Amino acid sequence: MKSLGRYPGVEESSYIFPSLAVSYGLLMLILLMLRVPYSRFLIASTFATSLILLSVLYAALRRTTRLRVGVVPVGHYQDVTAMPHVEWYILDDPDSDVRKIDAISVDLWSDLSDAWERRLAAYALKGVPVYDLKHLKESLTGQVQIKHLAENSLGTLHPLYAWMRIKCITDWVLALIAGVILAPFLMIVAAVIRLDSPGPAIFRQTRVGYRGKPFQVFKLRTMTFAPLSIEGDGAASEDIDAAVTKSEDRRITRVGRFLRKSRIDELPQLINVLRGEMSWIGPRPEALVLSQWYEREIPFYPYRHIVRPGISGWAQVHQGHVADVADVADKLHFDFYYIKHFSLWIDLIIVGRTIRTMLTGFGAR
Repeated sequence: MKSLGRYPGVEESSYIFPSLAVSYGLLMLILLMLRVPYSRFLIASTFATSLILLSVLYAALRRTTRLRVGVVPVGHYQDVTAMPHVEWYILDDPDSDVRKIDAISVDLWSDLSDAWERRLAAYALKGVPVYDLKHLKESLTGQVQIKHLAENSLGTLHPLYAWMRIKCITDWVLALIAGVILAPFLMIVAAVIRLDSPGPAIFRQTRVGYRGKPFQVFKLRTMTFAPLSIEGDGAASEDIDAAVTKSEDRRITRVGRFLRKSRIDELPQLINVLRGEMSWIGPRPEALVLSQWYEREIPFYPYRHIVRPGISGWAQVHQGHVADVADVADKLHFDFYYIKHFSLWIDLIIVGRTIRTMLTGFGAR
């Protein structure tokens, strides 16, 4: 029987990359410890082949299988039954047939009858997964649904600091290695940018980072040169319209369009990682003027700064680029989900989805 995982994407192949990465990492560690000779090319090629084959196999299986969930019709059960890509079955009474159901969802905060209490306990004893409605919705959407911090389900407003320290050190080491390897490539790209349009190759902008502290973010320039958007304190030198990148924005250059779609324009942020201002994975930092606007509209918006901003993030691989306040509020639910499940495993899942994003261009503007 299928069961929902801790993270959303039961219907997606997000676990394939991190699972293979961990498996091959352990294999490399064993080979090094035992000093067994091995071929790097062979390991890399088998990893790539396994990744492709498993992704294709999963895609084929996904077309023929769908998650089947029974719903106890109490509380706010309509919130989940309106969600697509799942077969929902309303369980009208405790004796309903659940043999073809993969899991059961119920609003555990509602007033359940004694009959339903007994039946749900019996289901759990028989191994039938029983999920609280709110938890199920989080698992399927990848979002923590809150309207006020006082009613959040995070358990604590602080992420796991032990992992944060380890993550910071790991980020720095990986950024140093990547910076050395990618330096020649970035120099070539910078030269191409200068030839394509007048202006500097590097774009700098004031954004809000860890614990709400402003910092200068570095990117490869993808738009026509605008001096006021590069120098200054952000709020005084650029307005909201100038800070927002719109769909099919005319300011984007020919080279810039490719750099945005492939996310190559984000690579100079390795400098920000080395300076301790950013992480590889985390909520994307917003321009100062946009962040101030969002804070006026959404009181708990600053909470997303409890962790370091990232080059890629949970919201980016799910939702892509957003600018409207309504979309930003929805994006916050993704950010809060990431903070709630702050760990190595969710970072690996984001890495896998980021690779897919770079190949498909999802969310690029």
